[in-house]
Amino acid sequence: MISASTAALLIAVSLPIALIPGPSVAFILTTTLRSGRGGGLAAVAGIELGYVLHVAGAALGISALVAASAIAFTVVKVAGVLYLLWLAFRALGSRRQGTLEQPAVQDVEPTVRRSLTRGFMVGALNPKTAMFFVAFLPQFVQPGAGPIWLQLTLLGFLFILVMTVPDTVWALAGAALRRHLPRLKLRVLDRVSGCVYLFMAAAASTVRRTTP
Repeated sequence: MISASTAALLIAVSLPIALIPGPSVAFILTTTLRSGRGGGLAAVAGIELGYVLHVAGAALGISALVAASAIAFTVVKVAGVLYLLWLAFRALGSRRQGTLEQPAVQDVEPTVRRSLTRGFMVGALNPKTAMFFVAFLPQFVQPGAGPIWLQLTLLGFLFILVMTVPDTVWALAGAALRRHLPRLKLRVLDRVSGCVYLFMAAAASTVRRTTP
């Protein structure tokens, strides 16, 4: 088991990481503006579930394998980039009509399930996240405090909990902003979303292995 002091140290180190907006925050805000509060919160849940996959990978040594293997790392990175490019293509090619306040009937898209799935893919197909868990979590493992895989699992879930709080706040902030933009055209919002996905794809494509 991890000690209280180790947990407190992990929280203290994780908070700055959690509070600095990054690509995941951009995805959450974009999803919330497009789909409302329910969609935004579903996106948060999906991203955190994607992180759970990385925690499991770190505990089982899979993340270390991805970080050490050029081929495995490249496969994960390419899959993530292609998925983000697909989201960008869908958003940029969208023909939704109406506004946030009055969307056309045919343009009311399912929100929660789609946002949850997309969030999970964004969280899971991020090689930078895998490498982060490999480099970050082991620093808090204490010899003699129990099985390493169990310590990594507990530390990983604690880190996810820390990340969930500000991500949820971003989703709620996006929902509040959405209420102040009732006349925003859906087509304009889709174009902005597409550009955000392109930015995320470009950022993901620049990730490099830090281990030989």
